[in-house]
Amino acid sequence: MSTPWILWCLLFSSAGLGFLVYGRRQKVVVPLFCGLALMIYPYFVSSTALLVAIGVVLMSIPYFLRT
Repeated sequence: MSTPWILWCLLFSSAGLGFLVYGRRQKVVVPLFCGLALMIYPYFVSSTALLVAIGVVLMSIPYFLRT
């Protein structure tokens, strides 16, 4: 574990918590599941570049899939 990896995990997990809370309060499924995925996936990814790439994709999904 390196310092950048930990900081990126913190950033994406915080954004995931925001998406999760927003999805629960507004009763919108896409941000809810993206927030959950953003909080869980850092446990399974060890590469910093892959962590950032997956995080950016997961954060952009609610923007493109508005329901």
